[in-house]
Amino acid sequence: MQHTGEISQPAVMRRRILIGGDWVEAASGEAFPVENPAKRAIIATVPRGTAVDVELAVRSASDAFPAWSAVAPRERGRMLLQVADAMEARLEEVARLIALETGNALRTQARAEARISADIFRYFGGLGGELKGATIPLGDSVLSYTRREPLGVVGAIIPWNAPVLLAALKIAPALCAGNTMVLKTAEDAPLAVLLMAEICQQFLPAGVLNVLTGFGVECGAPLLNHPAIAKLSFTGSTAVGKIVMEAASQRIVPVSLELGGKSPSIVFPDANEDWVVEGIVAAMRFTRQSQSCTAGSRLFLHRSVFDSFLDKLTAKVSTLRIGDPLAEDTDVGTIINERQFNRVCGYIESGLAEPDAKLVAGGLPPTDGPLSEGYFVQPTIFAHTSNDWRLSREEIFGPVLVAIPWTDEADVIRMANDTHYGLAAYLWTHDIGKALRTAHQVQAGWVQINQGTGQSPGQSYGGYKQSGLGREFSLEAMLDSFTQLKNVTVNLTR
Repeated sequence: MQHTGEISQPAVMRRRILIGGDWVEAASGEAFPVENPAKRAIIATVPRGTAVDVELAVRSASDAFPAWSAVAPRERGRMLLQVADAMEARLEEVARLIALETGNALRTQARAEARISADIFRYFGGLGGELKGATIPLGDSVLSYTRREPLGVVGAIIPWNAPVLLAALKIAPALCAGNTMVLKTAEDAPLAVLLMAEICQQFLPAGVLNVLTGFGVECGAPLLNHPAIAKLSFTGSTAVGKIVMEAASQRIVPVSLELGGKSPSIVFPDANEDWVVEGIVAAMRFTRQSQSCTAGSRLFLHRSVFDSFLDKLTAKVSTLRIGDPLAEDTDVGTIINERQFNRVCGYIESGLAEPDAKLVAGGLPPTDGPLSEGYFVQPTIFAHTSNDWRLSREEIFGPVLVAIPWTDEADVIRMANDTHYGLAAYLWTHDIGKALRTAHQVQAGWVQINQGTGQSPGQSYGGYKQSGLGREFSLEAMLDSFTQLKNVTVNLTR
């Protein structure tokens, strides 16, 4: 694994939260630090929001809702299009802030995230005219039709791995549909989202979007349980998703959950080729340190190509450059924080201690040199004969891939489905019929054949089983997640 040189460190910034169109401190006056994971150094402080701030933000969103929901949908969409243009104009600024606070490499990850986030606003901004219902043919004497209406105040909580994209996926469709929002950022990565909120606020009425920073117990829990929240939208771990769902059940409010994954990549024997190796690297999200719920972290290789494919994969991974996320020649950045760094290292140690596992690439991070200054973990690959050991079962959320051999197609599909997750799956073969048959049998909400790319606006994205409820990225997702359907029937003879 190659690494880049010295890592830059900026001055400490001070940021505020957005409530009712104003940028304010937390009611308590308290703040907490944001760390640069590449240097383990403080780069900013942000307000430490509590239930008091949640109350103020929800009240602001509630007050703004009647007027906002009455705005013509296409006009709401026009404002979102303005946000998209403004985000594109500041793309590099947004991207550098993402790289600085998340440790995601600027060239391979952060710029792409900033770009697709602008695209998300543009996509949903163009869908204002699609918030329409249908007529039901009950005869000439009766007019019966449905209409799409907004839910009210949406409470949204996002994680740290792709903060701007995930915030955009909450904000844009919810606001296009006529809702207002209170969004809580991840405590580890609030800065770029606050910058995006600043851009949004140039074009939105006060109170339509409110953005808080704080910790889960102090800020997230009051938001989940606030009686005026009409909808909960959460992206994060399955464990926390269960808490969100429980909170929603107490008030019978709709909830959408985009949760964890342990996604399979199945390589058929006719796909032992370099382009597939590159696809596996992409699907595993190695250049995002595999801090992605769609990471293809279980690699099922046909036994006839197992060794030769792993040799090529190891050679490819060894060319990735790990280092300063802001450097243009960096491919792989850092893990987000010390807690996650130690967790990932613990999984690697468990793999090294497993008698039936073979370390193919990577291993524990260096303890000296430039990379020891940050939370750097090199892409790591283990080979194992079983789908049943810990590293094949649990979501690591770090760059640890497990390769497992197979010979029987029915058996590999069984292993792929033998998980309580069901978010993504990747299939690799020249036989399109076989690929489609397998895609239909794999229990995952988002399946790719012969590519390992990310989501695109317009695709319907979401999970099966404990990977979540609901969908994102698409028109259908906006309608299902952020509107409610009303039927109106008129007797025309009276």
